[in-house]
Amino acid sequence: MSPTLKRHLDLLQHAQWADTLRDCRHGIEKESLRISSDGRLAMTAHPRGLGSALTHPQITTDYSEALLELITPVCREVPDLLRQLDDIHRYTYSQIGDEWLWTESMPCRLPATDNDIPIAWYGSSNVGTLKYVYRRGLAVRYGKAMQCIAGIHYNFSLPPALWQALQQNAGDHGSAQAWQSASYFGMIRNFRRYSWLLMYLFGASPALCSTFLRGREHNLQPLGEKTLYLPWATSLRMSDLGYNNNAQAGLNICYNSLDNYIQSMTEATGLPYAPYAEIGTHDAEDEWQQLNTNLLQIENEFYSPIRPKRVARSGEKPVHALAARGVEYIEVRCMDIDPFEPLGISLETARFLDVFLLYCALEESPPLEQAECLEVVENFALSVRRGREPGLLLHQRGVARTLTAWGKQLVAALGPCAALLDQVHGGSDYRASLDVQLAKLADPALTPSARVLAGIAEHGDSFFRFALAQSAAHRAYFADRPLPAQQQTAMQAAAEASLAEQQAIEAADDMDFDAFVAAYMAQQLPD
Repeated sequence: MSPTLKRHLDLLQHAQWADTLRDCRHGIEKESLRISSDGRLAMTAHPRGLGSALTHPQITTDYSEALLELITPVCREVPDLLRQLDDIHRYTYSQIGDEWLWTESMPCRLPATDNDIPIAWYGSSNVGTLKYVYRRGLAVRYGKAMQCIAGIHYNFSLPPALWQALQQNAGDHGSAQAWQSASYFGMIRNFRRYSWLLMYLFGASPALCSTFLRGREHNLQPLGEKTLYLPWATSLRMSDLGYNNNAQAGLNICYNSLDNYIQSMTEATGLPYAPYAEIGTHDAEDEWQQLNTNLLQIENEFYSPIRPKRVARSGEKPVHALAARGVEYIEVRCMDIDPFEPLGISLETARFLDVFLLYCALEESPPLEQAECLEVVENFALSVRRGREPGLLLHQRGVARTLTAWGKQLVAALGPCAALLDQVHGGSDYRASLDVQLAKLADPALTPSARVLAGIAEHGDSFFRFALAQSAAHRAYFADRPLPAQQQTAMQAAAEASLAEQQAIEAADDMDFDAFVAAYMAQQLPD
């Protein structure tokens, strides 16, 4: 145990500080494709019963009109978090008729051409049109298929009082906001060092439907009917076949401080990129097709396994919110949907994530120099494509280590953080979540990726048939458990209220869209 971790844990053993851990905040954003009962992408509009995708706080869309995003309220307790996610699923199923939700991160059978994948529509307001044009930009830059990938985003924050206790313990007399932001970036750096472990333990996309890669070069292997895979892969979603692209490959976003991050992100969103300039901002009919011709249209286009976050005000760029008010929470973006869990994530997994993130926050986290940056990127890439390969070697500051040996050591190092959370919440659930992960490191057959491949084998080596069977089972799970009438009525009222809010936004617009885009792009960072 490092001296830094020991000092932090010793401080938090005291009841007055340990109890602040009860005020950790959690949120989940879970994406799911709407599909027809024969497993094809739904071509229908966003169901009216789900409200406005622009303004509903819990049900929206991501890229495609068919890609739902279900968002929990912020919760202190993990069981409450998953209960909220369960309720949103039950309501959603009550409003989508005979459609299903696809249970995989990698897409269902996609249409024959990209043009047939519908982009999400958010109404005629300027802010809604901005969201639509941004997505058109993603289509012309990367293709629509990649934007149909789904995942779980896990939002997490430690309470400000805890950060302040750690600041006092360190003898730092700077601003609380600056300390908290710096501490979150320390957490992010450690997350980047160790997130290869999450891919091994929770990656659940070792295979995909061949329609996803139609017309694209790849090095996947065929497996049965229209299935492609890599035998040792954990998460093809997080590989260069998924949320990655050549244009962003050269980006060097720095996580050594908030100022470094803002500077490097601002440079990326302002950097002209010749291939996008050739496309232009408008199509042949003079309609907007991308917000600008820079390397990134906006910061959200940068595909990263983790993001520093601050709730932005209406019309405010995310990086400007960070610059003005500091980091509020982090968003873990690398988690695949678990196809064996109706909610896409289990209570046990969420508890493990809490332990892992607490460890990343409390452990020593020196700046990432260039050599280590390259190393952590390579470790992550090896884990997603070859994570279950026997004897796979990763590197820790230049020293070769097997994934399994390093993984076991890392999970053991999480033990004191799990004990602290068990002390706060009672019981031994956090310790138990570590034991489950240790079993996966001892036996790769227990990992979700191995279980997915076993399920595919049971369905005639067909990813599609396996995934459709899981989707049918999960549909029945939610359909058999309708919400109580009072709760159903309340959620219907919330959907109607969101539609009215969208109409009010549209009626209040007093600027043409070209001027709106210009004003949005011209925002200046606060001094």
